[in-house]
Amino acid sequence: MRWTPGGTSRNIEDRRGSGGGGFPVGPGMGLGGLVILILGLLFGGNIFDGGDGTPAPTPPGQSTTQSGDVAVDETPAEKELVQFVSYVLDDAQGVWVEKTPALGAEYREAKLVLFRNAVRSGCGVAQSAMGPFYCPLDEKLYIDLGFYDELRRRFGAPGDFAQAYVLAHEIGHHVQKITGTAGRVREMQERRPELANELSIRMELQADCYAGVWGKSTDQRKLLEQGDVEEGLNAAAAVGDDRIQEMSTGSIHPESFTHGSSEQRKRWFMRGFESGDPRSCNTFEGGV
Repeated sequence: MRWTPGGTSRNIEDRRGSGGGGFPVGPGMGLGGLVILILGLLFGGNIFDGGDGTPAPTPPGQSTTQSGDVAVDETPAEKELVQFVSYVLDDAQGVWVEKTPALGAEYREAKLVLFRNAVRSGCGVAQSAMGPFYCPLDEKLYIDLGFYDELRRRFGAPGDFAQAYVLAHEIGHHVQKITGTAGRVREMQERRPELANELSIRMELQADCYAGVWGKSTDQRKLLEQGDVEEGLNAAAAVGDDRIQEMSTGSIHPESFTHGSSEQRKRWFMRGFESGDPRSCNTFEGGV
């Protein structure tokens, strides 16, 4: 993906120098959510640490930056990654400023919180093993950048556009909050608990479709390079419920899906990418 380093977005909250702990307790929406948390437990704790519950050692060559009043140690590669997620965040939010009126809403910017190991959000305390997530209560996205290493190594989805897809999906959840979709779905889940999983799947697939809508915009502006779309599709497939269940338990149980299968996630990403129109992302009508 073609992008221009430009420092850190004003919508970044860098809490990598802060502590935290505990498990997620609130209604956050994420790329893998509790499924990835379960995967982390099955692999012996936090999937982003050394395997025994202690943070992985920091590679040599790190530097120190300031996050508010807290010093943050980071490698040159991590510093560049912060600039990349800043670029994607600002670019995607700029696109949604133009796109949300078609959905009957006015876009307002979300914040992206960078953290390590654990973080306190408006939805409660979360660990890195939960994966990237969006909290509708404080309208912030949360990510431990170590997730991208796991996406590449453990889930087999490398590439910068795979990384961009992750953020674009979470921003899709923010669009759902702004348009009222998230609130309506939560109310329905409370009234019809037997439909909770199905409605969750439809929410996640719509966020995938919204990620595709942003992807189409990058294509129209000649920002995509050969293989980028495939990277996005690989990332969508990597976090399908069937893929994660098979990796973690060796079996697949569709009745417990909450995010959609790999095939569904790829298909809805491409629906948004091919149309470039968020109105094509109505996952709540018909089958998915």
